Amino acid sequence: MQNLPQIQHLINGQLVSGGTRQADVFNPATGQAEKRVLLADKLTVEQAIGCAQAAYPAWRNTPPLKRARVMSKLKELLEANA
Repeated sequence: MQNLPQIQHLINGQLVSGGTRQADVFNPATGQAEKRVLLADKLTVEQAIGCAQAAYPAWRNTPPLKRARVMSKLKELLEANA
């Protein structure tokens, strides 16, 4: 098994290493495995769901313009770190 960088879960602003199973993440241009992603176990999934449910009321009450700005910033960060 190659020693590849590992991708963790981001839950409630924290990196979480829940789960022991892993899968390769491939670069579609080269077909080479570049990273490994942890596959969440049941406890990690439940933690993520609980955090999302707790965050939803505040997000639901956020004005649409502010939500659009947050999502636009997320898009910028994703593109900058692709």
